[in-house]
Amino acid sequence: MNNIYQNNRENILKAADVIKSGGLVAFPTETVYGLGANVYDSQAVSKIFAAKQRPKFDPLISHIADVEILRTYAATDERVFALAKRFWPGPLTFVLKRIEENPSIDLACSGLRTLTVRMPNHPIALSLIKESGVPIVAPSANKYQSISPTTAQHVADGLGSSVDMILDGGACKVGVESTIIDLTGKNVVMLRAGGTAKEDIEEFLGEKILINEGNPDLPTAPGQLLRHYAPKNMLRINAEKPENDEYFIGFGDIDGDINLSKSGDLTEAAANLFAYLRFADNKAVNGKIAIAPIPLNGLGLAINDRIKRASYHK
Repeated sequence: MNNIYQNNRENILKAADVIKSGGLVAFPTETVYGLGANVYDSQAVSKIFAAKQRPKFDPLISHIADVEILRTYAATDERVFALAKRFWPGPLTFVLKRIEENPSIDLACSGLRTLTVRMPNHPIALSLIKESGVPIVAPSANKYQSISPTTAQHVADGLGSSVDMILDGGACKVGVESTIIDLTGKNVVMLRAGGTAKEDIEEFLGEKILINEGNPDLPTAPGQLLRHYAPKNMLRINAEKPENDEYFIGFGDIDGDINLSKSGDLTEAAANLFAYLRFADNKAVNGKIAIAPIPLNGLGLAINDRIKRASYHK
């Protein structure tokens, strides 16, 4: 079954009808492909958890196309709207307090009194949300804990016919999921490193933000589980050189079988990360992958978060 649809007006309208009728649509964002459903349709949201085989205690991100919806959707203040004006649309997600007792969004929020929301920076995603007329809840369009998808074919390979439509927008430009910040308290707290650099948020706010990776057994935001984004094969990180039986992913001057960015560009490395992990996973005939050290500044913080979780094993 080929459920990949090209990007055109007709197919976006068709996809919006699928969302409105309780179906699932995979669509591109600037970060990764998302698996979308109407946030207010708990049966549709339940299909996401089933398709991904994702535990229902792991909350989902809602995607919006108009910042004004926040006023009726979440507790907001001047700081929230200032950050939205500066960083949206873009790879930055807010954790906010819910202001409505709408039980239909309980599943998307995993029963928490907070919600996670962002505005994606991708024309297909924004068009789909606008035509659907509702926030679209959309985790990455892949099986639970596996490598995130950055092309339409990745989605088809991983989820197959469990998705009603896959809108093809080519390869994702950022390549790692959004940064998540908690805005429910006095201090801004980063819960997940991602496509917006911590330094950029701090520069805008004029203050240091705290870091809290959360409780992996009771996550308050996506991406806090110890094992996530994982290949089938064993992954060794911070490797200066490969062992004899490892397929090696290089970075910068440390070359390998493939190289995330020969010039040491963290933006290029982030965009390549998940696609290269998939490629290495298919090439690792001896069941082992290694990856060179990645700096811990800028997008390197997000890359290191992903590969740390991808390499985790008990």
